[in-house]
Amino acid sequence: MPLIQNDEYWMQRCLTLAAKGKGHTSPNPLVGAVIVKDGKKISEGYHRKYGEHHAEINAINNALRRKLSLKDATLYVNLEPCFHYGKTPPCVDAIIQHQFKRVVVATIDPNPRVNGKSIAKLKKVGIQCTTGVLKEEALVLNEKFFKFIKKKLPFVALKAAQTADGFIAKNNGASKWISTKQSRRYVHQLRSEYDAVIVGANTVITDNPLLTVRYVKGRNPVRIVLDGNLKTSAEYKIFNGDAPTILYTSTSAAKLHHAKIAAVKKKNIIVVPVPAIKGKIAIKKILRDLAKRNIASVLVEGGQTMFSEFLNARVVDKIYLFTSPKTFGSGIPTFGEILIPFLAKRVTAQKFATDLYEEYFLSYSTW
Repeated sequence: MPLIQNDEYWMQRCLTLAAKGKGHTSPNPLVGAVIVKDGKKISEGYHRKYGEHHAEINAINNALRRKLSLKDATLYVNLEPCFHYGKTPPCVDAIIQHQFKRVVVATIDPNPRVNGKSIAKLKKVGIQCTTGVLKEEALVLNEKFFKFIKKKLPFVALKAAQTADGFIAKNNGASKWISTKQSRRYVHQLRSEYDAVIVGANTVITDNPLLTVRYVKGRNPVRIVLDGNLKTSAEYKIFNGDAPTILYTSTSAAKLHHAKIAAVKKKNIIVVPVPAIKGKIAIKKILRDLAKRNIASVLVEGGQTMFSEFLNARVVDKIYLFTSPKTFGSGIPTFGEILIPFLAKRVTAQKFATDLYEEYFLSYSTW
């Protein structure tokens, strides 16, 4: 049977288009747009890159290049069109200018500069508006954007690769290649879709990782090192200058290790001293600072100490868990002492070769 080309059908196409912008639009959202006239699609577009045209304008321009009339057409878009001047003019004005008859939206834009204002303006000039079509799917697609706008904090995900018996490393700290090549490739895909990747000093010292994107085509995330006692130094690969890098350390350690700080800064690494208690930096302070730097999402890649600290800070939104059939018998468990109860809801489970890959959404008790 042929697919029914109703509002849900065209909105699903918007979501598919929007996803093409992953890794390129942040801190802007992922947005796709489809223009339908007389029951047929006449144009489409998506937001390709931060600072460039929004999805609606790309769809409009694609139609105009083919000299198509947009009068009385229907525009489908997964996020409310923008109302304000930013890097580009307001999309809502272009919709009015080209005399669309109807606009169908999945979600209202929570940005205070928009937040229903575009819908109100469209209705005021007589354009029919429908909202909430595939709303839940649209919220998941832009989970990072919605958290960043509403909470003014980055969306936080943990990535862990563990053995079947629940260890991320052997007792000596060795942990490389627990997971398969297919899993590692997917991790690089995830990196390319997050604004930043975070590790602690122990991971830098033990694994000496690059934390760049190499197995897939994509941008490098900003590399973040949390090193309250300044145990790392400029010789580690993460400070090689291949990607923007920020080192967070305690104010006391920064005062004690002038030479280390100077050596790292010579490699164009940003060093941010923050107050700490017993050498540990407050996770929420770091996240607030990252948000001020327009970093809307972070992927925490290691290790056990980082995982536990982020979970205990109640800031983790999602966990990506790769479980290998390998066993160590003993070693370093994936998670240390968890003091804060949380609920983990599994939303994805699939295989990467012999590895089991799972995604969990986290929620925290309000007790």
